[in-house]
Amino acid sequence: MNKQKAPIVTGQCAEVLALIRQHQPMLSLILTAEYAIPEAAARVHNLRGMGFDVITRIAPEVKFRGRIRRNVAFYSLGVPEWTPPESREEGNE
Repeated sequence: MNKQKAPIVTGQCAEVLALIRQHQPMLSLILTAEYAIPEAAARVHNLRGMGFDVITRIAPEVKFRGRIRRNVAFYSLGVPEWTPPESREEGNE
């Protein structure tokens, strides 16, 4: 079996991955408001495409900056946090 390494992640994807690792669960609103990542869900999608197991939990209500926000995503990483994409595809066949 060929042991592969996780891909090198750059740009906003790298920033999102580091923030999720550090703060998980990471509130999507914080990624947008405090770290200027306007399309956090798109970066999470990119990370998943690279094989990262980013788990999304939707909270029905979250109080953020004094207001109730509805259906807000929290992101965390599964264990293992990365699996080669081709390994995941084999299980889906």
